[in-house]
Order: sequence, then C-alpha cells, then structure tokens
Amino acid sequence: MATTVYNVEEITLQSGDKVNLKPLTIKALRKFMAVIAKTSSSKTEDETLTILMEACAVAIESQLPELAADMDKLEGALDMPTINRILEVCGGIKLDDPNLGAAAVLAGQNSI
Repeated sequence: MATTVYNVEEITLQSGDKVNLKPLTIKALRKFMAVIAKTSSSKTEDETLTILMEACAVAIESQLPELAADMDKLEGALDMPTINRILEVCGGIKLDDPNLGAAAVLAGQNSI
C-alpha cells in the first residue's frame, strides 16, 4: 500500500465553493512561482493583491477552472485568510508568518 506524503485540506471559499488544498505538482508549482515572482516588481498593495489572487487561481484551476479563469468571480470568492491558506498549503508560502513581519520591519529600519 502506498503512503501519501502530504495532507489534503478541504476549505470553503466565500462563494460557497469547496476546494481541496494540497501541494502543487511540479508543473503547477513552476507556473505558481512565476506568478509569485511578479510581486518583486509590484509597486502598490493593490498590485500585490492582484498577483496573489492570480497565484491562487493557479492553485485551484484544476478543481474550479471556471472560477480560476474569472478574476472578478475569484475576487468575490476569496478573503485574505483564505488567500494565505491557499498560498501556504499549495505553494509553501506563508505570508502571515510573524517572523516575516518582524524581518520586514527590521529591513525598513535598516534601509535609511
């Protein structure tokens, strides 16, 4: 009998749609990381939020392709805790890590 090395977590989006979160395949992860890389050139919080939503779309497109393809509907289905959870489970990115926040504060203090 095979052993699964990851957990699957079912969540409900704001739209009521259910999605099973699990780590992305390498193929999907490459696409996901290409989207995430755009955050380095983001100039506003709004641009960053749009990029994070695009990354979530990549993460859920195999299960909810219609929702992933329509950014307006996707925006109505996501909130920040859900975005954070999708990014963490599917892509291994933890945005709400307190250590990240502390590092950002320190970086801001050291940039002057």
